[in-house]
Amino acid sequence: MVLGWELAVRLLAAGVLGGLIGLQRELAGKPAGLRTHFLVSLGCALFTVVSLEGFPGADPARVAAGIVTGVGFLGAGAIIRGGEGIVVGLTTAASIWAVAAIGLAIGAGLYLHSLVATALAGGVLLLPKIKG
Repeated sequence: MVLGWELAVRLLAAGVLGGLIGLQRELAGKPAGLRTHFLVSLGCALFTVVSLEGFPGADPARVAAGIVTGVGFLGAGAIIRGGEGIVVGLTTAASIWAVAAIGLAIGAGLYLHSLVATALAGGVLLLPKIKG
């Protein structure tokens, strides 16, 4: 059973880690920024905690699968096909998907996994784009 203070820590951590990724996207001038990433990560963490704690004996993997599917639709909305067949928004869609996984992991109490994933995602987003 997750205690009230641990639930608060999980939700706060999910929002903050998701928000860090979102801050990078916002500073890069992308449409999905801090608030979007914060809310996706927070929501995923809460769904995870609710599935683990609110339905004893149920299969929490079903909720995780639902999260992955639902967030996929959010990510699809971030992808735009512009003129000349140029596709934009793939990295933002991937970052939304990644913060969903980070929120899911934090909701399950996997703090180290979430920190490592946030560091890796943030690091790769800070790399300069290689133009070919």
